[in-house]
Amino acid sequence: MNFSVKKINEFFLQYAIYGVLLVLIAIIAIDNSNFLSINTLRDILMQSSTRVIIALGAGIILITAGVDLSAGRVVGLAAVLSASMLQVADYSHRFFPNLPHMPIFLPVLVAVMGGLIVGLLNGWIVAKLSVPPFIATLGTYVMVYGINSIYFDMKPNESQPIGGLRSDFTEIGSGSLGSGPYSIPYIVIIALIVAFIAWVVFNKTKLGKNMYAIGGNVNAAKVAGINVGLNLIMIYAIAGALYGFAGVLEAARTGGATNNYGNMYELDAIAACVVGGVSTTGGIGTVPGILVGVLIFTVINYGLTFVGMNPYWQLIIKGLIIVAAVAVDIRKYLSKN
Repeated sequence: MNFSVKKINEFFLQYAIYGVLLVLIAIIAIDNSNFLSINTLRDILMQSSTRVIIALGAGIILITAGVDLSAGRVVGLAAVLSASMLQVADYSHRFFPNLPHMPIFLPVLVAVMGGLIVGLLNGWIVAKLSVPPFIATLGTYVMVYGINSIYFDMKPNESQPIGGLRSDFTEIGSGSLGSGPYSIPYIVIIALIVAFIAWVVFNKTKLGKNMYAIGGNVNAAKVAGINVGLNLIMIYAIAGALYGFAGVLEAARTGGATNNYGNMYELDAIAACVVGGVSTTGGIGTVPGILVGVLIFTVINYGLTFVGMNPYWQLIIKGLIIVAAVAVDIRKYLSKN
Protein backbone atom coordinates (compact mmCIF):
# COMPACT_ATOMS: atom_id res chain seq x y z
CA MET A 1 0.00 0.00 0.00
CA ASN A 2 1.21 3.47 -0.84
CA PHE A 3 1.34 5.44 2.42
CA SER A 4 2.31 8.71 0.76
CA VAL A 5 1.98 12.02 2.59
CA LYS A 6 -0.72 13.04 0.12
CA LYS A 7 -2.82 9.95 0.84
CA ILE A 8 -2.42 10.39 4.58
CA ASN A 9 -3.55 14.03 4.30
CA GLU A 10 -6.54 12.99 2.19
CA PHE A 11 -7.48 10.35 4.79
CA PHE A 12 -7.40 12.83 7.66
CA LEU A 13 -9.31 15.45 5.66
CA GLN A 14 -11.97 12.88 4.81
CA TYR A 15 -12.45 11.42 8.30
CA ALA A 16 -11.36 14.27 10.59
CA ILE A 17 -14.97 15.02 11.53
CA TYR A 18 -15.43 11.61 13.19
CA GLY A 19 -12.22 12.10 15.13
CA VAL A 20 -13.45 15.47 16.39
CA LEU A 21 -16.64 13.88 17.74
CA LEU A 22 -14.72 11.11 19.51
CA VAL A 23 -12.24 13.59 21.02
CA LEU A 24 -15.08 15.80 22.30
CA ILE A 25 -16.81 12.83 23.93
CA ALA A 26 -13.53 11.62 25.46
CA ILE A 27 -12.65 15.04 26.93
CA ILE A 28 -16.09 15.50 28.51
CA ALA A 29 -16.15 11.89 29.78
CA ILE A 30 -12.75 12.33 31.45
CA ASP A 31 -14.10 15.34 33.32
CA ASN A 32 -17.35 13.58 34.26
CA SER A 33 -17.71 9.84 33.66
CA ASN A 34 -21.51 10.06 34.03
CA PHE A 35 -21.55 11.60 30.56
CA LEU A 36 -21.24 8.10 29.10
CA SER A 37 -24.49 6.90 30.72
CA ILE A 38 -27.41 5.57 28.70
CA ASN A 39 -29.68 8.40 29.93
CA THR A 40 -27.23 11.01 28.67
CA LEU A 41 -27.04 9.31 25.28
CA ARG A 42 -30.85 9.27 25.06
CA ASP A 43 -31.03 12.98 25.91
CA ILE A 44 -28.42 13.85 23.28
CA LEU A 45 -30.19 11.81 20.62
CA MET A 46 -33.57 13.35 21.47
CA GLN A 47 -32.16 16.88 21.30
CA SER A 48 -30.46 16.04 18.01
CA SER A 49 -33.54 14.56 16.34
CA THR A 50 -35.30 17.72 15.18
CA ARG A 51 -31.95 19.40 14.43
CA VAL A 52 -31.04 16.49 12.14
CA ILE A 53 -34.18 16.96 10.06
CA ILE A 54 -33.58 20.71 9.79
CA ALA A 55 -29.93 20.13 8.87
CA LEU A 56 -30.89 17.66 6.14
CA GLY A 57 -33.08 20.36 4.59
CA ALA A 58 -30.33 22.95 4.88
CA GLY A 59 -27.84 20.42 3.51
CA ILE A 60 -29.62 19.78 0.24
CA ILE A 61 -29.70 23.54 -0.37
CA LEU A 62 -25.98 23.89 0.41
CA ILE A 63 -25.14 21.04 -1.98
CA THR A 64 -26.73 23.07 -4.80
CA ALA A 65 -24.36 25.93 -3.82
CA GLY A 66 -27.25 27.83 -2.20
CA VAL A 67 -28.20 28.73 1.35
CA ASP A 68 -31.53 28.89 3.19
CA LEU A 69 -31.93 31.44 5.96
CA SER A 70 -35.67 30.88 6.36
CA ALA A 71 -35.38 27.42 7.96
CA GLY A 72 -35.74 28.51 11.59
CA ARG A 73 -38.77 30.69 10.94
CA VAL A 74 -40.47 27.88 9.01
CA VAL A 75 -39.86 25.62 12.02
CA GLY A 76 -41.58 28.22 14.21
CA LEU A 77 -44.51 28.57 11.81
CA ALA A 78 -45.06 24.80 11.68
CA ALA A 79 -44.80 24.49 15.47
CA VAL A 80 -47.44 27.19 16.01
CA LEU A 81 -49.76 25.84 13.29
CA SER A 82 -49.72 22.27 14.63
CA ALA A 83 -49.87 23.22 18.32
CA SER A 84 -52.79 25.63 17.78
CA MET A 85 -54.95 22.79 16.45
CA LEU A 86 -53.91 20.07 18.91
CA GLN A 87 -54.86 21.45 22.34
CA VAL A 88 -56.99 19.55 24.83
CA ALA A 89 -60.68 20.46 24.81
CA ASP A 90 -60.78 21.74 28.41
CA TYR A 91 -57.66 23.94 28.20
CA SER A 92 -58.53 27.42 29.48
CA HIS A 93 -56.69 29.34 26.74
CA ARG A 94 -57.48 27.35 23.62
CA PHE A 95 -56.31 28.93 20.38
CA PHE A 96 -59.53 27.81 18.68
CA PRO A 97 -62.15 27.45 21.45
CA ASN A 98 -64.74 25.73 19.22
CA LEU A 99 -62.42 23.55 17.18
CA PRO A 100 -63.57 19.91 17.29
CA HIS A 101 -61.23 17.02 18.07
CA MET A 102 -59.05 16.40 15.02
CA PRO A 103 -56.98 13.37 14.03
CA ILE A 104 -53.29 14.20 14.49
CA PHE A 105 -52.38 13.76 10.84
CA LEU A 106 -54.51 16.74 9.73
CA PRO A 107 -52.71 19.48 11.75
CA VAL A 108 -49.39 17.79 10.95
CA LEU A 109 -50.24 17.85 7.26
CA VAL A 110 -51.23 21.53 7.44
CA ALA A 111 -47.95 22.41 9.15
CA VAL A 112 -45.81 20.42 6.69
CA MET A 113 -47.71 21.93 3.75
CA GLY A 114 -47.03 25.38 5.19
CA GLY A 115 -43.31 24.61 5.11
CA LEU A 116 -43.62 23.15 1.62
CA ILE A 117 -45.29 26.34 0.33
CA VAL A 118 -42.51 28.51 1.78
CA GLY A 119 -39.96 26.20 0.15
CA LEU A 120 -41.74 26.45 -3.19
CA LEU A 121 -41.69 30.24 -2.89
CA ASN A 122 -37.97 30.20 -2.10
CA GLY A 123 -37.25 27.94 -5.07
CA TRP A 124 -39.36 30.00 -7.44
CA ILE A 125 -37.65 33.25 -6.41
CA VAL A 126 -34.18 31.69 -6.83
CA ALA A 127 -34.91 29.76 -10.04
CA LYS A 128 -37.25 32.10 -11.92
CA LEU A 129 -36.28 35.56 -10.66
CA SER A 130 -32.55 34.73 -10.41
CA VAL A 131 -32.37 36.27 -6.94
CA PRO A 132 -29.32 35.01 -4.98
CA PRO A 133 -30.42 32.39 -2.43
CA PHE A 134 -29.04 34.42 0.48
CA ILE A 135 -31.26 37.41 -0.38
CA ALA A 136 -34.29 35.34 -1.42
CA THR A 137 -34.40 33.34 1.79
CA LEU A 138 -33.59 36.37 3.92
CA GLY A 139 -36.72 37.97 2.50
CA THR A 140 -38.89 34.94 3.21
CA TYR A 141 -37.30 34.70 6.69
CA VAL A 142 -38.76 38.10 7.49
CA MET A 143 -42.09 37.43 5.79
CA VAL A 144 -42.67 34.07 7.47
CA TYR A 145 -41.93 35.53 10.89
CA GLY A 146 -44.41 38.34 10.22
CA ILE A 147 -47.12 35.92 9.06
CA ASN A 148 -46.52 33.64 12.04
CA SER A 149 -46.63 36.57 14.47
CA ILE A 150 -49.94 37.83 13.03
CA TYR A 151 -51.41 34.32 13.33
CA PHE A 152 -50.00 33.92 16.85
CA ASP A 153 -51.49 37.29 17.89
CA MET A 154 -55.03 36.47 16.75
CA LYS A 155 -57.85 36.60 19.29
CA PRO A 156 -58.39 34.99 21.70
CA ASN A 157 -54.73 33.89 21.91
CA GLU A 158 -53.16 37.35 21.58
CA SER A 159 -49.53 36.17 21.62
CA GLN A 160 -49.87 33.89 24.66
CA PRO A 161 -47.61 30.78 24.59
CA ILE A 162 -49.57 27.83 23.23
CA GLY A 163 -49.83 25.06 25.80
CA GLY A 164 -52.16 22.28 26.88
CA LEU A 165 -51.27 20.03 23.97
CA ARG A 166 -52.94 16.66 23.66
CA SER A 167 -51.10 13.70 25.15
CA ASP A 168 -51.39 11.65 21.95
CA PHE A 169 -49.43 14.43 20.20
CA THR A 170 -46.79 15.04 22.88
CA GLU A 171 -46.25 11.27 23.12
CA ILE A 172 -44.62 11.48 19.69
CA GLY A 173 -41.99 13.85 21.03
CA SER A 174 -41.44 12.40 24.51
CA GLY A 175 -42.59 8.77 24.34
CA SER A 176 -40.40 5.74 23.76
CA LEU A 177 -40.52 2.32 22.17
CA GLY A 178 -40.09 -0.14 25.03
CA SER A 179 -39.40 0.69 28.65
CA GLY A 180 -36.44 1.08 30.94
CA PRO A 181 -33.01 2.57 30.23
CA TYR A 182 -32.71 0.91 26.81
CA SER A 183 -35.98 2.23 25.40
CA ILE A 184 -35.75 4.09 22.10
CA PRO A 185 -37.53 7.49 21.86
CA TYR A 186 -40.08 7.72 19.05
CA ILE A 187 -38.61 11.02 17.91
CA VAL A 188 -35.19 9.38 17.41
CA ILE A 189 -36.76 6.59 15.34
CA ILE A 190 -38.57 9.19 13.21
CA ALA A 191 -35.34 11.14 12.67
CA LEU A 192 -33.51 7.97 11.60
CA ILE A 193 -36.29 7.12 9.13
CA VAL A 194 -36.13 10.62 7.65
CA ALA A 195 -32.32 10.36 7.45
CA PHE A 196 -32.58 7.02 5.63
CA ILE A 197 -35.09 8.45 3.14
CA ALA A 198 -32.75 11.41 2.61
CA TRP A 199 -29.84 9.01 2.00
CA VAL A 200 -31.90 7.23 -0.66
CA VAL A 201 -32.76 10.56 -2.31
CA PHE A 202 -29.13 11.72 -2.20
CA ASN A 203 -27.66 8.53 -3.61
CA LYS A 204 -30.28 6.57 -5.51
CA THR A 205 -32.53 9.05 -7.30
CA LYS A 206 -32.30 11.25 -10.35
CA LEU A 207 -33.09 14.29 -8.21
CA GLY A 208 -30.12 13.50 -5.98
CA LYS A 209 -27.76 13.19 -8.93
CA ASN A 210 -29.09 16.45 -10.37
CA MET A 211 -28.63 18.14 -6.99
CA TYR A 212 -24.92 17.29 -6.95
CA ALA A 213 -24.53 18.23 -10.61
CA ILE A 214 -26.10 21.67 -10.10
CA GLY A 215 -23.89 22.35 -7.09
CA GLY A 216 -20.77 21.08 -8.83
CA ASN A 217 -21.17 23.17 -11.97
CA VAL A 218 -24.50 24.73 -12.87
CA ASN A 219 -23.45 25.53 -16.43
CA ALA A 220 -22.32 21.96 -17.06
CA ALA A 221 -25.62 20.76 -15.60
CA LYS A 222 -27.53 22.89 -18.09
CA VAL A 223 -25.42 21.59 -20.97
CA ALA A 224 -26.12 18.03 -19.79
CA GLY A 225 -29.85 18.69 -20.23
CA ILE A 226 -30.82 19.10 -16.58
CA ASN A 227 -33.78 21.41 -15.98
CA VAL A 228 -31.99 23.46 -13.34
CA GLY A 229 -34.95 25.70 -12.52
CA LEU A 230 -37.41 22.85 -11.95
CA ASN A 231 -34.91 20.88 -9.88
CA LEU A 232 -34.14 23.89 -7.68
CA ILE A 233 -37.84 24.49 -7.03
CA MET A 234 -38.28 20.82 -6.06
CA ILE A 235 -35.20 20.86 -3.81
CA TYR A 236 -36.25 24.03 -1.97
CA ALA A 237 -39.78 22.61 -1.59
CA ILE A 238 -38.43 19.39 -0.03
CA ALA A 239 -36.27 21.45 2.32
CA GLY A 240 -39.31 23.51 3.35
CA ALA A 241 -41.33 20.36 4.04
CA LEU A 242 -38.49 19.01 6.21
CA TYR A 243 -38.42 22.25 8.21
CA GLY A 244 -42.17 22.03 8.65
CA PHE A 245 -42.00 18.45 9.86
CA ALA A 246 -39.19 19.36 12.27
CA GLY A 247 -41.37 22.18 13.65
CA VAL A 248 -44.18 19.72 14.36
CA LEU A 249 -41.79 17.41 16.20
CA GLU A 250 -40.32 20.32 18.15
CA ALA A 251 -43.81 21.30 19.36
CA ALA A 252 -44.50 17.68 20.34
CA ARG A 253 -41.14 17.38 22.13
CA THR A 254 -41.48 20.57 24.17
CA GLY A 255 -45.24 20.44 24.71
CA GLY A 256 -45.92 23.94 23.41
CA ALA A 257 -45.05 26.62 20.87
CA THR A 258 -44.56 30.34 20.38
CA ASN A 259 -43.83 32.46 17.33
CA ASN A 260 -40.16 32.58 18.37
CA TYR A 261 -39.68 28.82 18.10
CA GLY A 262 -36.88 27.93 15.72
CA ASN A 263 -35.12 31.28 16.04
CA MET A 264 -31.50 30.93 14.78
CA TYR A 265 -31.95 27.21 14.11
CA GLU A 266 -30.94 27.83 10.52
CA LEU A 267 -27.47 28.96 11.59
CA ASP A 268 -26.96 25.85 13.74
CA ALA A 269 -28.16 23.69 10.83
CA ILE A 270 -25.83 25.34 8.32
CA ALA A 271 -22.92 25.12 10.77
CA ALA A 272 -23.63 21.42 11.42
CA CYS A 273 -23.68 20.75 7.67
CA VAL A 274 -20.38 22.56 7.10
CA VAL A 275 -18.75 20.78 10.03
CA GLY A 276 -20.18 17.52 8.65
CA GLY A 277 -18.42 17.96 5.32
CA VAL A 278 -21.03 19.69 3.18
CA SER A 279 -19.03 22.01 0.96
CA THR A 280 -19.80 25.72 1.00
CA THR A 281 -18.92 25.76 -2.71
CA GLY A 282 -21.59 23.17 -3.57
CA GLY A 283 -21.59 19.68 -5.03
CA ILE A 284 -20.27 17.85 -1.96
CA GLY A 285 -22.05 16.44 1.10
CA THR A 286 -23.33 13.21 2.63
CA VAL A 287 -26.13 12.25 4.99
CA PRO A 288 -23.77 10.51 7.50
CA GLY A 289 -21.61 13.63 7.56
CA ILE A 290 -24.61 15.83 8.33
CA LEU A 291 -25.69 13.48 11.13
CA VAL A 292 -22.23 13.62 12.71
CA GLY A 293 -22.14 17.41 12.33
CA VAL A 294 -25.42 17.72 14.25
CA LEU A 295 -24.16 15.33 16.94
CA ILE A 296 -20.98 17.38 17.38
CA PHE A 297 -22.93 20.56 18.12
CA THR A 298 -25.37 18.72 20.39
CA VAL A 299 -22.45 17.22 22.31
CA ILE A 300 -20.96 20.71 22.62
CA ASN A 301 -24.23 22.24 23.86
CA TYR A 302 -25.20 19.37 26.15
CA GLY A 303 -21.79 18.10 27.18
CA LEU A 304 -20.18 21.39 28.11
CA THR A 305 -23.29 22.37 30.07
CA PHE A 306 -23.11 18.93 31.68
CA VAL A 307 -19.62 19.68 33.04
CA GLY A 308 -20.61 23.21 34.10
CA MET A 309 -18.73 25.21 31.47
CA ASN A 310 -19.68 28.86 31.01
CA PRO A 311 -22.12 29.15 28.06
CA TYR A 312 -20.04 31.97 26.57
CA TRP A 313 -17.05 29.64 26.28
CA GLN A 314 -19.31 27.18 24.49
CA LEU A 315 -19.99 29.82 21.84
CA ILE A 316 -16.27 30.41 21.39
CA ILE A 317 -15.63 26.68 20.93
CA LYS A 318 -18.47 26.36 18.44
CA GLY A 319 -17.14 29.32 16.48
CA LEU A 320 -13.63 27.84 16.34
CA ILE A 321 -14.98 24.51 15.10
CA ILE A 322 -17.00 26.24 12.36
CA VAL A 323 -13.99 28.26 11.18
CA ALA A 324 -11.79 25.16 11.22
CA ALA A 325 -14.38 23.18 9.23
CA VAL A 326 -14.67 25.88 6.58
CA ALA A 327 -10.86 26.14 6.38
CA VAL A 328 -10.66 22.39 5.75
CA ASP A 329 -13.44 22.65 3.16
CA ILE A 330 -11.65 25.45 1.29
CA ARG A 331 -8.41 23.46 1.42
CA LYS A 332 -10.19 20.51 -0.19
CA TYR A 333 -11.63 22.80 -2.87
CA LEU A 334 -8.28 24.39 -3.70
CA SER A 335 -6.56 20.99 -3.75
CA LYS A 336 -9.24 19.64 -6.09
CA ASN A 337 -8.84 22.57 -8.48
